[in-house]
Amino acid sequence: MQCPKDKNETLVDGFLSGDLPVKHCVECQGSWISSTDYEPWRSQQRRQMVPATYVTREVGRDFIPPETDMKAGLCPECNRYLSRSKVMAKNPFYVERCPSCGGFWCDRGEWEILEELELHDSLEQIFSGEWQARVRSVLQSEKERDATIDKLGPEVAEMVFQLAEVLEQHPNGDFGVAYLMRRFDRPQ
Repeated sequence: MQCPKDKNETLVDGFLSGDLPVKHCVECQGSWISSTDYEPWRSQQRRQMVPATYVTREVGRDFIPPETDMKAGLCPECNRYLSRSKVMAKNPFYVERCPSCGGFWCDRGEWEILEELELHDSLEQIFSGEWQARVRSVLQSEKERDATIDKLGPEVAEMVFQLAEVLEQHPNGDFGVAYLMRRFDRPQ
């Protein structure tokens, strides 16, 4: 088997998490996880699914995805292009999966981050539409928050954020939002 990212490198046997057999690239330090090895290993783990809120979890250390994370890869088993899915919204990186045989590719350091985030035993979930929609939603919310700070300044923006939280929790919060909207609809 050849490395999905460096076609000149042959993958060697290795292990992740102590007992998960993988094919490892000595050069780029990525790992190929065959679905025939991953599924039995995963079924022995403690959880089956993780909450969608894990999208917003942060890595406890600075993680910079390797350059190979942005490089397209070919499946070492069936030679098809690997599909990519963004793992999380903060400190984002991609995990790749073969759409044909179901194997996974993790670039250098990604498996350790997946373990830290407790996602290593539910990789298939990262490729679900629900997971990817949640990642997009969180990213959009962060952009909106940054734009609000940019337009209003940090002090006023913080007051707006606090008021929004109060109104979200209040049983008649929609009345407060409607009042504010009416205030801005009046002719000047």
